[in-house]
Amino acid sequence: MCGRYYVDDETAREIEKLIRQAETKLRQNSMAAIKKITEKDMYPTQMAPVLAGKGSALCCGWQRWGFPGFQKKQVIFNARCESAMEKPMFRDSIRHGRIVIPAAWFYEWNQRKEKNTFYRKDASILFMAGCCRQYEDGVRFVILTTGANASMKPVHDRMPLILEEKEIVPWILDEEEAEGLLHKTPCLLERRSDYEQLTLF
Repeated sequence: MCGRYYVDDETAREIEKLIRQAETKLRQNSMAAIKKITEKDMYPTQMAPVLAGKGSALCCGWQRWGFPGFQKKQVIFNARCESAMEKPMFRDSIRHGRIVIPAAWFYEWNQRKEKNTFYRKDASILFMAGCCRQYEDGVRFVILTTGANASMKPVHDRMPLILEEKEIVPWILDEEEAEGLLHKTPCLLERRSDYEQLTLF
């Protein structure tokens, strides 16, 4: 489950490093998108920065978070890795619209409605796997989730599919490798909370 995450200046700087190899015009467009990033929490239905593929290069752009649901005003903002390839809503997006959603950290609430923040101790940014598709009002994306690892289980049984930096290009540009990444176990994360001052793992 992932229903809110945070981006900041460090997120922007890390994205900038990743798109340096792109050709000039593509890099310029990406830089314009990166300059719009401000420190804020991201919620479903908002526009958010994502990494996508253009030819054989990475680029940065803005997409709306959440597919329209089956009921009025419903928004679907996550997709399960285990079943996404089987569901008509996500199948083509997984095949042809894979993206990465960068974040400084994400939030999850436990059964007592207590807020927990999850982040990486060994890196300043998280890379969450996602997929997107075109709608009448523009391109929209969802974040892929998988079963919780040991660092997440005390809070929730699901978590975003976290990619390593070296997995970003294969996920976005290589369909065969991307299918394998759907089954990976994400790295262990650090946790901090408003109601207790402790860090696990």
